Amino acid sequence: MTPLLRARSALLALAGLLALVGCGEEKPAEKAKVEESRKVPQTQAKIPVGKGFDFYVLSLSWSPSWCAENDAAGKTQQCRRGNDHGFIVHGLWPQNERGYPEFCRTRESDRVPESLGRTVLDIIPSMGLIGHQWRKHGSCSGLSQKDYFSVVRAARERVHIPKSLEPQRDDIRASPDAMEQALVSANPGLDRKGIAVTCAGGQLEEIRICMTPDLGFRPCPEVDRAACRAKSIEQPSIR
Repeated sequence: MTPLLRARSALLALAGLLALVGCGEEKPAEKAKVEESRKVPQTQAKIPVGKGFDFYVLSLSWSPSWCAENDAAGKTQQCRRGNDHGFIVHGLWPQNERGYPEFCRTRESDRVPESLGRTVLDIIPSMGLIGHQWRKHGSCSGLSQKDYFSVVRAARERVHIPKSLEPQRDDIRASPDAMEQALVSANPGLDRKGIAVTCAGGQLEEIRICMTPDLGFRPCPEVDRAACRAKSIEQPSIR
């Protein structure tokens, strides 16, 4: 190869290298978009943290059991045929290591506006229950109504319901221990000491899961002791 050809080849190689380097650089506007997109999940992950209590109990009620006992005719929105509710949020309860506060004084209204209630009707399918839970429990969270119900939703989304506990077309039977173990396996960080399956009349009633004010799983001996001790209970099907 002649000196001229070698020089030309070197120039071409250098030009290619510079092009590659240029392709790897982000323009200022693009870099800003990337940095902003990285902030979004962190912002969404932040939840209002309440005060004046030690932890929460997220109570998930098995809707078919409640409806069979309280509204077999399906007159209420929750129990109306075709709604196919499985677990609904009974409440998110501020709790102390011993006992719990209730009906606390707050500057917030006792009444939950319908516009706010509608934002959680998919997980608490009753305006009456929404209002009751705010007055009895939410008022003790140290949060505004809006913030409290945003935490309620975040707590519900924190818990994954395993397939074995999803609504079925047929009644099934299982032990409370097996139900607890299925939930523990489906939710990393959840411990058997931080969950209680409750029953009434031989049927699954509720699942109660203990959470820190920032919604981490935690043990709760007092709640755990109230768990169902039956060897086997029925999980009624959706109707």
